[in-house]
Parts: sequence; C-alpha cells; structure tokens
Amino acid sequence: MKILAVDFGDSRTGLAICDKFEMLASPLTVIHEYNFEKCAAKTAEYAISEKAELIVVGYPKNMNNTVGERAEKCCKFAELLSELTNIPHVMWDERCTTVSAHGYLNETNVRGKKRKNIVDAVAAVIILESYMGYRKNNPDITQN
Repeated sequence: MKILAVDFGDSRTGLAICDKFEMLASPLTVIHEYNFEKCAAKTAEYAISEKAELIVVGYPKNMNNTVGERAEKCCKFAELLSELTNIPHVMWDERCTTVSAHGYLNETNVRGKKRKNIVDAVAAVIILESYMGYRKNNPDITQN
C-alpha cells in the first residue's frame, strides 16, 4: 500500500512516501506555506498525484501523553486532508521525530539553509518508517 506521511508545521510541512510494498520510505518534499487551507490543498495534491492509499499524519502528543493545542491542530489538518482526497488517515505519535531528524542530519554533516529545507521531510520519513514497522509487526491490522 502506498502511504503518504505528513509532518505538519505552521510554516513548513514535510512529506514522505513509501513504495507499494512498504519496503522503503523516501522524503518527498517540504511545503512552505503559512496558510492552513492552502497547505492542506497542496498536501492533498501530492497525495493524489502519488496515488497514496493512506495518509499518516504526525500526532505531536506532549511528553506526558496528553493532547495539546498543536496535536488538535494536526487532527484538524488530517481531517481536512481526508475530505479533500477521500483517502483515509491515521494519526501517528511523532514525539521526538524532529530531534531524531536533526540527529540524522548531524551524522551526515548537513548544515545551514540546506538543513532547514529538508529537516521536515526527514521527520516525515521517520514517522512513516515507524508506522510501517508497526504494520509489519501487526499484520492483522487494516489501517491503524
């Protein structure tokens, strides 16, 4: 199943996609958009053009497992995406993915403006890899 992962942000939204066999997650792009609706529309265009069958949206819970304002905004974004695309969505815990993405970029010595332009796509890859691992370890699930 082709799955699109979204790391939603107020100014930059990272996207990643996997192949139909769910073997490889790859960064797709970073959308630079401040407007909530426009960002959702651009993300929907990618989901449709990439023929995604499921959208996984990062769910930024607080470290104490509570749901804050940011997580609620991500849920609204995911719901709007599903409305725009008719593709089901899953919310996926994304705690520490941006920190991990910065760690990966440190290891590969990616710095400066280039780093800022790709960190959100790398975070989306981490979200997608985590979800794909869950699916592999739980073959009885259908969507989440």
